[in-house]
Order: sequence, then structure tokens, then C-alpha cells
Amino acid sequence: MARIAGIDIPRDKQIWVALQRIHGIGAVTSQKILAQAGIESSVLSDDLTEDELNRVREIVDKEYTVEGELRKEVDLNIKRLIEIGSYRGSRHRHGLPVRGQNTRTNARTRRGPKKTVAGRGKKRGTAKK
Repeated sequence: MARIAGIDIPRDKQIWVALQRIHGIGAVTSQKILAQAGIESSVLSDDLTEDELNRVREIVDKEYTVEGELRKEVDLNIKRLIEIGSYRGSRHRHGLPVRGQNTRTNARTRRGPKKTVAGRGKKRGTAKK
């Protein structure tokens, strides 16, 4: 198994797919890396020579922010937003969607499971028939 940026990339996949296991590298970025390294994207990651792997490692290390460094950078950006008291920072602090999504009926992923509140369902003050 080859290691690139501290991650073991899968052996049985095409190299352009295997590179996407690295945090911060998607489909387009992996294609760009392979084009720079002069490697065909349909080659299995198992079939790469040591020289080709080294070229990919160098490109990823020099030109891209990936894995722990990228996660740290994102966390610092979120902390900065919270500290300066911006609207986006307050949304992060309260665990709500940040990019303007509807929260009245959706946003369950961000807000978590439903919490039932007493007296929410019936209209108060209406008489039973």
C-alpha cells in the first residue's frame, strides 16, 4: 500500500479515485496532480512505480494544503469568525446552518434529533367539543 501525505491509498482502485482518500483532494484536484506528474489517471494505484509515486508525493506536499494542516486551517477560520462576533460565527457557535438554509422544517443534520416541547401541538385556549 502506498502512502501519500500520511494516508494509505487503496491498492485496487484507479489512481485518480485513490487520491481522493486524502482530505483536501477531490476529483478535479486529483486529475490536475496526475496531469502534472505525467501519469495516466486510469492506472491502478498498485501498478505505479516508485518514481511515479514520488512525483505525486512531491506535487501534493509542495502545492496543496491537505490532511491535518487543512483541518487546522479550517478550524482556525471558524474560531476567528466566532471571536469577531460575525453572523456566521454565531451560527457556528449555536450549531445551526451557516449558509442561509431554512431551519423551520429542515436542518435536522445540523440541529440534531427533534426535542419535543410541551404544549407545542395544540392551540391553547380552544375549547374541546
